[in-house]
Amino acid sequence: MTKPAPEPDWTFQMRDGMPSSSRWTYLDHAAVAPLPSISALAMRSWVDDLAENGATGWDAWRDRVESLRGLAAGLLTASVDEVAVIRNTTEGVCLVAEGYPWRRGDNVVVPGSEFPSNLFAWKHLESRGVEVRVVPTSLDHVSLDDLGSACDHNTRIVALSWIGYRTGFRIDLAAAADLAHQHGAWLFVDAIQGLGAFPLDVAALGIDALAADGHKWMLGPEGAGLFYLRSEHLDTLRPIGLGWNSVRHAGDFDNTSLDLKPSAARYEGGTYNMPGIAALEASLGWLTMFGIDAIQRRILQTTDDLCRRLASIGATLASDRRPEHASGIVSFDIPGRDARTIRRACRDKNVVINCRDGRLRASPHAYTQLADLDRLIDALA
Repeated sequence: MTKPAPEPDWTFQMRDGMPSSSRWTYLDHAAVAPLPSISALAMRSWVDDLAENGATGWDAWRDRVESLRGLAAGLLTASVDEVAVIRNTTEGVCLVAEGYPWRRGDNVVVPGSEFPSNLFAWKHLESRGVEVRVVPTSLDHVSLDDLGSACDHNTRIVALSWIGYRTGFRIDLAAAADLAHQHGAWLFVDAIQGLGAFPLDVAALGIDALAADGHKWMLGPEGAGLFYLRSEHLDTLRPIGLGWNSVRHAGDFDNTSLDLKPSAARYEGGTYNMPGIAALEASLGWLTMFGIDAIQRRILQTTDDLCRRLASIGATLASDRRPEHASGIVSFDIPGRDARTIRRACRDKNVVINCRDGRLRASPHAYTQLADLDRLIDALA
């Protein structure tokens, strides 16, 4: 019998690689994460290379794009041909919203609790005769029954977040995909609040398209992200933002034939954010070393510990902590106290949390220690 892999030493292997930990109790990965040392070094090395050598190292930079694509495919359990390297989640949402072959009378179904980027792009389609059905939710606790009731034979896409940014509600993606497919629709997933913290198998779950920026749980910088499109949909989705890098002969500027790449890389129309890609590639390689399954276990254990500590000081939890819905986000109130005032007081004590919907939001990562949770409780008190 194969022995399970030993649990990583989170203190010496991971925490020591997060330089922010020397000053901050950083519990805000659902907003913008600090960079690991290995990723900051990768970004600085690219800057130094450009300053000292110009673009003579461009081929090596380009190899790093493909390394990132491979790491992303592994993270998603997808083919490398199904992954595009993009700038941010919004770009990925718009690739689907603007590229889908809509017809007047079609509709898209989206929960009302979505982050604006996964709402505005769909609402923008109303001028083209597409109905946008916004499903009311309680906080971000999305009901599959309510989503199903909003779908009909004209539904083309169900668009939702894997994990809600307000309280961290984690939806059953397999059930959501099945619901969409029963109506002949695609499932589009905004995965930014889960990718890097929880394992994901896009093929097994039936996800049709997905986007995620790297600056949260993947511990990358802003401006570098991932887009996934199921291979069977490649020719359905009309590419937007076409450029020299969209074609098979990218780099042969004398050849002006429009021969698109036979992969999701056709959506990478122009120049890459090379320093961001260098850092995100380093971050994903580092996270993969620890194992996403182990990271998930650690994050859920830490957030469970946090919830117990919050309950001990009379905090009111808004997050759904049932195992199938729990995530790395914990949303809570301190009765009788203003959330923004508390957030500022915590920051003054080098404890970083955030506010959403008038509540406090803490989002620890795998390198967070119990002592960090104690510092948060002390700051709240």
